[in-house]
Amino acid sequence: MNDEQLRLLTEKISMEFFGKPFKHAAFFNKRLRTTGGRYSLNHHHIEINPKHLEYYGYEELESIIKHELCHYHLHIEGKGYQHKDKDFKNLLVKVGGSRHCQTLPNSRNQRKYLHLYRCKTCGVEFQRRRQFNVKKFVCGKCKGQIEKVRSLSL
Repeated sequence: MNDEQLRLLTEKISMEFFGKPFKHAAFFNKRLRTTGGRYSLNHHHIEINPKHLEYYGYEELESIIKHELCHYHLHIEGKGYQHKDKDFKNLLVKVGGSRHCQTLPNSRNQRKYLHLYRCKTCGVEFQRRRQFNVKKFVCGKCKGQIEKVRSLSL
């Protein structure tokens, strides 16, 4: 499926389930990592993570589109478009969209590295899953300089 087919599908779902036209852009965005889709408040376009179509198929894609269209139509109408709003929750149930998308395998939650650091002054060692700039931070115990010892692959 390409971006044009996605836009046509979004327009079809909008008319079928919401009874209102979708007049903006809908496209795939490969950079989305932790979400199935995103609605832009400024430009009114919808971005979809193509990996959800790849892993879970058409039904998951349709559910994500319905979710984003709920944001779209409620925002355009000036109603509560956020996840916490009653208008959003009611419309989502009415059209059969999902509140959350399925988690992708090998998602960001599974880190690949463990970084080991040591204080040059007091010698305390600690581990981090994310790297950090040792020139910007000091030891929390003695305010000494920190050095990176090594990175371990998990």
